[in-house]
Amino acid sequence: MAIDTGVRERTVEDYKSDEKPTWCPGCGDFGVLNAVYRALRIQNFDPHRVVAVSGIGCSSRIPYFISTYGFHGIHGRTMPIATGVHVARPDLKTIVFGGDGDAFAIGAGHFVHAMRRNLDLTYIVMDNAIYGLTKGQTSPTSGAGFNTLSTPQGNPEQALNPMLMAVACGATFVARGFSAEPQKLADLIVDGLNHKGFSFIDVYSPCPTFNKVNTFKTYKEAVTPLPEDHDASDPIKAMHYANSQDPLYLGIFHQREAPTFGDQIEQGHSGDESSRQKVLEGLFSRFS
Repeated sequence: MAIDTGVRERTVEDYKSDEKPTWCPGCGDFGVLNAVYRALRIQNFDPHRVVAVSGIGCSSRIPYFISTYGFHGIHGRTMPIATGVHVARPDLKTIVFGGDGDAFAIGAGHFVHAMRRNLDLTYIVMDNAIYGLTKGQTSPTSGAGFNTLSTPQGNPEQALNPMLMAVACGATFVARGFSAEPQKLADLIVDGLNHKGFSFIDVYSPCPTFNKVNTFKTYKEAVTPLPEDHDASDPIKAMHYANSQDPLYLGIFHQREAPTFGDQIEQGHSGDESSRQKVLEGLFSRFS
């Protein structure tokens, strides 16, 4: 006879909110949202044990469409918010969402420090190489020569490579997916959620409205899975594949074990709740 554990098998519908996505038809973010639903179902999370944090941008509306706790923050400040949530409530699973502008422009500094601290967070970035919400300006991942409203004579800057940046800055899980492959992307997200430490997943998520260069067709012709014999524990190999422009690789580039920020904080604790008074008196005595 089966034992009733009280844990209900959840469906994708359990993670959908009453809000309907407001993205443009054909937006790659629909595929990412689909993958997130699938990943949450595979993990069978209680929606009330998950927190979705985002900043500003088209992609950052995603917490509205998930039936978990959510925090829609300000531009580029997802990491400080997510850090506070995680440190205060490490028992909850905190997932962070953003776009290439939110993550790699105004939020770049926070992104770097979240990685070096090895916060136990999963950061999913919908990378469309354009500022979509503000109607089509060049972003940090837009290529050189890219023509937009903000660069009518062509982008004078080279594109930032977020995969190289993530490996170099200490992220302990670095992966890349494609929104046109939601099942494979869901598997990557599951791997990221199960990783203890900072998980960064960059997702090619084309904007059909404002970016006519980085399209679904372009990526479908350019992407390929990482070689089966790739050693993800080797950061040099990870950087080699991250630096490739032809082809563009998908999969887990780098993964390693390391103490998390929470582990380090825990090691610094002087006692538990029952010893609070004694610890405080000791500190007062020491510094008075």
